[in-house]
Amino acid sequence: MFRFLHGADFHLDSPFTALSREQAASRRAWIRALPDRLAEYVRAQGVELVLLAGDLLDTGSCYRETAEALRRGLERMAVPVFIAPGNHDWYGAESPYAAEDWPENVHIFRTGAVESVELPALNAVVHGAAFTAPEQETSLLRGFSAPADGRVHLMVLHGEVNAAEARYDPLTKEEIAASGLAYLALGHIHKRTEPLRLGGTLCAWPGCPEGRGFDELGDRGVYLGRADDSGAVSLRFAPFARHRYEILRVDVTDRTPLEAVEAALPQGTEDDLYRIILEGSTGEAGVDLTALGEALSGRFCALELRDETRIREELWARAGEDSLRGLFLGELREKLEAAGTDGERELIRRAAGFGLAALDHRDLG
Repeated sequence: MFRFLHGADFHLDSPFTALSREQAASRRAWIRALPDRLAEYVRAQGVELVLLAGDLLDTGSCYRETAEALRRGLERMAVPVFIAPGNHDWYGAESPYAAEDWPENVHIFRTGAVESVELPALNAVVHGAAFTAPEQETSLLRGFSAPADGRVHLMVLHGEVNAAEARYDPLTKEEIAASGLAYLALGHIHKRTEPLRLGGTLCAWPGCPEGRGFDELGDRGVYLGRADDSGAVSLRFAPFARHRYEILRVDVTDRTPLEAVEAALPQGTEDDLYRIILEGSTGEAGVDLTALGEALSGRFCALELRDETRIREELWARAGEDSLRGLFLGELREKLEAAGTDGERELIRRAAGFGLAALDHRDLG
């Protein structure tokens, strides 16, 4: 029996365009430290084999410091490491995988033909192949079948299963079921999937170990696996992200925004990046996002506030007043009654909030 780790989609040197320049630089530094952290984890968990299923780099022209950090972390693992380059870090003459002097314990698959590497100490064989261009329109698994020789056969690939478009190594369930593999370690899908058994083969995507935006929420990590001499494989997901992205919707009706947010927040958010969306109804004054952000300062690694509240319905009663405010609300109320969609009605409600703030010379932030 041996233990292995399956990771993918580090996307080192992601640009983080949604963050400020300073936040993006800090976030890239956090991600760049991931290989060293993973090396510590490998050693602490007694992992004997590491399978990395591509897109470890976000681009083939990464910073030198990034390639060095990856090389250093992989060397510190001190166990066999196998990399199957993907569509972002595809193998080519100018690839960092070709240019760097990689440690002896690291094996990088360099062609689109399946290569097999024997590991006698583990009674195992690791198979794999690489993207050699940004797209791989044919299945890298096509025609492959592992021999029934009493050894544990594993494969590492970057790809999709039954994909709508044949662009990123379009594997099929039938190919996987006929492969004879004990385990197929996959990359490319950023959201973790539950292990899937096809024929005698177990396969899975671990997702990315660190979220990079609000489309990659919650716990992120890697898979830890055990394989015995019979080829039976078991997996467990290991959360690994140091900083999580989270979206929290908060109803502020009948409460101050700060009270509502504090009631909804879980403990231990200091290392996380939050988008808090305020919903519900408010008075004419609406929400002071600047003041709320200051009150929440220090509670998050990064915070984005969005105001999707609307003024309370009873405020429309003032539409009958003989005043500028009454005329403004009266005109908008007519538009509201004539609106044909929920989207139009929501825009009119928001316009009312902005207009009332302008009449009162209030700062909208």
